[in-house]
Amino acid sequence: MKALAAMWLMLSLPGSQFAPPLRSPSNLSLSSSASQAPKHGQWYLAETGHAVFCYGPVMLVKQPQGGLQRVATFCKGEKVMVPLKD
Repeated sequence: MKALAAMWLMLSLPGSQFAPPLRSPSNLSLSSSASQAPKHGQWYLAETGHAVFCYGPVMLVKQPQGGLQRVATFCKGEKVMVPLKD
């Protein structure tokens, strides 16, 4: 009788219902809008003459000789900063 009363009490309390099983990550699909989200960035002309696509701001960096060099930051590829052609 105690077990039956405990079971009835447990099922009658709010929030005690069984949760649906969790979906595995392989069942989740990416929304098409997230996969096609535009990348906010800009194309720049590097000092080497190549075009680079960068996401960050253009900054002025001190050179060892004492001058200032314009660089684009957070560029696509291996380099974080790319010197720009003036």
